[in-house]
Amino acid sequence: MRLRFASRAVLGIGLAVVVCGVTGHSLNATVAGGLSALLALFTVGDPTVRGQALTTALLPVVGLPVLVLAAVLHDVPIARDLVFLAAVGGGVYARRWGPRGHSLGVFAFMTCFMAQFLHVAPSRVPELSGAVLLSVAASSAVRFGAWCYERRMPVAAPVPAPAGGKGLARITTRQAVQAATGAGFALAAGQVLSDQRWYWAVGATWWVFVATTSRGETVVRSFRRVLGTVIGIGIGFAVAVPLHDRPVAAAVVIALSVFGIFYTAAVSYTWMMLAVTVMASMLYGLLGVLDPALLVLRAGETAIGAVGAVLAVLLVLPVTTHSVTEAWVARALRCVHACTAEATARLAGGADADPAPLVAELEAILGRVRLSLAPLVHPLSPMRARKRRAHQVLSLLDGCAREVRGLASVAADPEASHDARLAAACWRVEAAVEALTDPPVLVRRRGHAPHPTPAPVHTEPVFAHLHALEQALLDLAVPLRRAEPAPASA
Repeated sequence: MRLRFASRAVLGIGLAVVVCGVTGHSLNATVAGGLSALLALFTVGDPTVRGQALTTALLPVVGLPVLVLAAVLHDVPIARDLVFLAAVGGGVYARRWGPRGHSLGVFAFMTCFMAQFLHVAPSRVPELSGAVLLSVAASSAVRFGAWCYERRMPVAAPVPAPAGGKGLARITTRQAVQAATGAGFALAAGQVLSDQRWYWAVGATWWVFVATTSRGETVVRSFRRVLGTVIGIGIGFAVAVPLHDRPVAAAVVIALSVFGIFYTAAVSYTWMMLAVTVMASMLYGLLGVLDPALLVLRAGETAIGAVGAVLAVLLVLPVTTHSVTEAWVARALRCVHACTAEATARLAGGADADPAPLVAELEAILGRVRLSLAPLVHPLSPMRARKRRAHQVLSLLDGCAREVRGLASVAADPEASHDARLAAACWRVEAAVEALTDPPVLVRRRGHAPHPTPAPVHTEPVFAHLHALEQALLDLAVPLRRAEPAPASA
């Protein structure tokens, strides 16, 4: 899956750059087009192909006005800085509208960033706007035409950030305030370090916030961003500096970097940032401004941005790791039950029942659980007891997902038939999930502690999966109960 994702990105971005080149666009406009194609392919994550196409079409509608405004205000520092901070806060706040809001918020911020990166003057806006439109169209031709592998995949429901509350009680609102505050610090400190490249610090703060929810996630991601940038700069000294004046070699390195960004994004933020840093170094080489001092400056600005993000999440409306993890685990458990119920309905003869989309949704939710627990399972985490419990939770949830996948595969067998014991087995799974997600209600309703008796083991595959699933849910009670009395935890 990651291989297809990365290969298609190289093809789509390469086509966008070639189209910009053959239509006579300048180097700056071609770079803007390539970055726009990268963002269109990387950030758009709607659950359906039609939704992805609509979001992609809306990217220039949101981004180009921001590009125009940033270009017009380029020589008006105070207004320019305020617009930049508004793009940060607004981009993070847009996550409340799910995948589409996230994609549009990222693109709006990055067009503002591009205006600084390429020093866009108002007179160059028409050319850059044309390059952006052309590149988004070219990359879309690859994504939705030549290589639309999503049409043959199960469709998962969107997995937005945990919601709840109004105003500052809503996580996305708190994060928007945090991001704007952290970016303000990064902007001020970054300008002290460099009045030309200060936007790197703001960009570092922004990208730390893009995929995080709790303060623990943000601290870990900040560390990984700095680490990836420093390693990438080391590679930049070895590769980008010697090759920056050789266009063919530079194009190959950039293509490999793009592949690395897309291939590693889902598994390692450090490796992704390494690839981003190498790509940025090569782009600066093509623009004729690369030198060792510039790479060192990038490391300093990135460190400032990471510090700004950490200070913001620790001091401004903090969102605890415990509260976010609890919400994601509860959502994963409810999805496990929904998958089980759908598979049982399919086995009972329901023609419309299909657990496959729910299995895909469960995989996405478990990805968020892993991200949320990353601060606790990090090798440098000093809290050994909590690290051990977090590993237990991840292992048992992975076991649940494995059994749900097996159950779905059995249900997909046209020869599978209904068994009267399925209803009882499904009820036991439901009781186990309910005991974990809402134990007080269960205790009041049943009059005793919720410890269902495990089902007898059957030899049939469907019952083997259900029994293993029920046992994993019962075992989850131990680490989850121990984690409950820690409301003030990180």
